[in-house]
Amino acid sequence: MAQNRNMRNYSTPKTNPVELLGCIWYNVTLNLGKSMTSVTSEPFVANGIDPIKATELVAMINTSLQNFSAEEAWHAISKNLFRAKVPFALHEFLFNLIYPQWHKNPLSAPAFIPTRDFIETTNLAKFMKKNACLEVDDFHRWSVNAFTNFWEQIIIELGIVFKKRYQTIFAGTPVAPQWLTGAKLNIIDSCFTAPPEQTALIYQDNNKKLKKISYGELNRLSNRIANSLLSRDLGPNDAIAIAMPMTIEAVACYLGIIKMGGIVVSIADSFASDEIALRLKIANAKAVLTQDFILRGEKQLPLYQKMVKANAPLTIVIASSDSTMTLRQGDIHWQHFLENNDIFESLACDPQTHCNILFSSGTTGTPKAIPWNHTTGIKVASDAFFHQNIQPEDVLAWPTNLGWMMGPWLVFAALINRAVIAIYSDVPRDEQFGRFVQDAKVTMLGVIPTLVSAWRQSQCMENCDWTNVKVFSSTGECSNASDMLYLMSLANYQPIIEYCGGTEIGGSYVTSTVIQKNYPSVFTTPTFGLDFLLLDENGLPDDQGEVALIPPAIGLSTELLNADHDQIYYADMPKTPDGKTLRRHGDEAIRLKKNFYQILGRVDDTMNLGGIKISSAEIERALVGIEGVTETAAIAIAPSHNGPSQLIIYAVAPNPLDKDSLIKAMQQKIHDNLNPLFKIHDVVIVSELPKTASNKIMRRLLRST
Repeated sequence: MAQNRNMRNYSTPKTNPVELLGCIWYNVTLNLGKSMTSVTSEPFVANGIDPIKATELVAMINTSLQNFSAEEAWHAISKNLFRAKVPFALHEFLFNLIYPQWHKNPLSAPAFIPTRDFIETTNLAKFMKKNACLEVDDFHRWSVNAFTNFWEQIIIELGIVFKKRYQTIFAGTPVAPQWLTGAKLNIIDSCFTAPPEQTALIYQDNNKKLKKISYGELNRLSNRIANSLLSRDLGPNDAIAIAMPMTIEAVACYLGIIKMGGIVVSIADSFASDEIALRLKIANAKAVLTQDFILRGEKQLPLYQKMVKANAPLTIVIASSDSTMTLRQGDIHWQHFLENNDIFESLACDPQTHCNILFSSGTTGTPKAIPWNHTTGIKVASDAFFHQNIQPEDVLAWPTNLGWMMGPWLVFAALINRAVIAIYSDVPRDEQFGRFVQDAKVTMLGVIPTLVSAWRQSQCMENCDWTNVKVFSSTGECSNASDMLYLMSLANYQPIIEYCGGTEIGGSYVTSTVIQKNYPSVFTTPTFGLDFLLLDENGLPDDQGEVALIPPAIGLSTELLNADHDQIYYADMPKTPDGKTLRRHGDEAIRLKKNFYQILGRVDDTMNLGGIKISSAEIERALVGIEGVTETAAIAIAPSHNGPSQLIIYAVAPNPLDKDSLIKAMQQKIHDNLNPLFKIHDVVIVSELPKTASNKIMRRLLRST
């Protein structure tokens, strides 16, 4: 297997804190776990700290260093650094000083250490106590060994609403499970168990003023949408696409479609028309809900016109401003579509009935159409309950939209747990987003590592007050440990729940908890209710290798609309040592001590770019037709110490080409034909590509060079 740690040619050099701060004098000896380190005030003054304040800080730091263990010292020092608004360069310097081996041994350096009083307030600790589990490992083991008991308890805890109670939690086989047999439900009913007057959504109006919508108001709006769809001859089992930014209307449309028995088709608004058309065709969409434009600052980016170019079916168009655009014949303006009737009884469905079609790229270039059903939301809400510790009235912000898995995830994670969704529909790249997090009093902030890296470079969030943030969560790509430490520094060193899974899982298979010590970029447990092994190149269990999931678990896909599910996930897979079925996933991971993990990237030909899963074939298809290039191969590599994947294009060119011009041309092709969010890190011009005897490109060989 190609190993990301061998990618020296594209590694990002690690900043040396000593060089960053200039001349810093200190002496270090270690004695029984206590640091005898001392620092001077010079670096603090050099970084703009008032000399008197610097002297006070240094006295506190030296006292902590000399009298506490490393973990105790960091806990005390980090809180004081946050309160004093000290530049992150000093945070990082002291973290390196206290934990000198942390890059080589990440488990030597917890950045967050939960207190006993805090642990006792968490959902997980209460559930563990209820089931007589003293350690997280014990609880995970129980959750998979007694999985029917586990899922029954979480269904009760979450208050999942049934129209007809189930007969059994599980029937069938691990490959073809039947969950909640005999039951009738509509998962949207479980999204409205909070008091009607409680806030459900927080958002900004066009004047950037915060507005709130209650659960009762959101319920009534989704009822109006459900009635409006039925009046347009759209009904149960019809696929209806949503292609728009995350707005109150988008959330209400998602709820309304599923409530009336329809199937949401998730379309990312950033996709080019050809990609939108492909997904509409695969899902057999009968209608599309969209906006006229996407607002990005002062810019209006056409969205409805992309639907027209994609030859979309009946399209219902929400106006992003007061102006009304002319529509294609047969399409409908939102105000003419939306009916006044706000009373609706949700359709009773079999638990396995499709409610959402999402897309995840495979290695063939055609996106896999993955159906979610009425049980998937239970998996989502369970993850959020245990791992992100979501509690009623928490405020969740995760910059995303319904075209990607984390959009529907956010809806179910928040609403089933009776929490609040904070919607920011613009790009979260500057201080304006930070002020939104501050003013909305966000308690759980979701990120992708690329975003954090950009914040760190621009320092745009450092004047924002994020003291309400209790937990971060990071997903979509490998994170960089230094960047994650920086993110923690913005909110008084609250934990980051690393969250890795996929659309076909309905959430995560490996993540973290708030009751364990939190180490930057480290996963501390398999997700509760789901287990996995790491397999070496011979298909044998190892401490490093390809992730293989162990079904069954609620949330795991059981079918694909346009591919052979069993062939993709189960064909040629070995069994566990005790004979259990294994399911292919595709990530490569390493197991650390204590059953902690780090993700190394993908072992197949798919990649995560900016939090979006995409295949090499799709990128290569978008690059066809560049003058002077006969063939391309796209790969993604991770920098040293992990971090967001970087897109590398290998280009076969018989004659010399100007590299800068080639990069520009390729970037434009990707922008126009695929997705403007995908950025090329480098282009390597070669005379030929390494291939197998059957003429397949050996991308693993490219990743290892």
